[in-house]
Amino acid sequence: MNIFSEILLNGKAGIKNAEFADVLMNLKSRDIRPENVPDLIRIYKETKRLDFRNKILRLLYDHPYPELKSFFEMAYKKERYLDMKMYALRGLAQFSDEKEIEKLINKLKVTLAKREQSTPYNYQEYELLRGKNALPFLIERYRYVSFIELFTQVNEQYDRMPDAFKGHFTTDEYGEIISLRAVGESSKLINAFFNKPDAKR
Repeated sequence: MNIFSEILLNGKAGIKNAEFADVLMNLKSRDIRPENVPDLIRIYKETKRLDFRNKILRLLYDHPYPELKSFFEMAYKKERYLDMKMYALRGLAQFSDEKEIEKLINKLKVTLAKREQSTPYNYQEYELLRGKNALPFLIERYRYVSFIELFTQVNEQYDRMPDAFKGHFTTDEYGEIISLRAVGESSKLINAFFNKPDAKR
């Protein structure tokens, strides 16, 4: 039986199927064949669920199939969360030269700087950008100065956060979340920070 189950091929109705999420979320990048790409792109475009779109980006970002270039360009423009933009950029880097990537990174650096002002305790996005499947991977693979500069900016903004927002989780080379604290410890630290009289919200 093909692990790319028929449940993923049932058109828009399949997305609402109770089994759909389990099938999609358990797929691995190695399971994807060229004939599966159009269906994953279709699902990405049809769904409003961020977890589905996130998963599809991670399933596809290492595949060099030519039709994915326009998909990653579309996804990069569509996504608002910086980690998902980074996953689209990881896919797009396979089809783009350094100058093209640099233009995107320069805009991303501006967006990242604004995040620090609008969402000063945005630790989730910082950790996702710092994860093994994101900027560290891109730096090791491509050695682009723009990636290094962006990673430096991410780390500087991360370091400026209060300690209560640091070291809660990371991601492995597949983008899976790895908790670094005991259950409930993260919430306790963050709540304690906001309960201080001088806490900035």
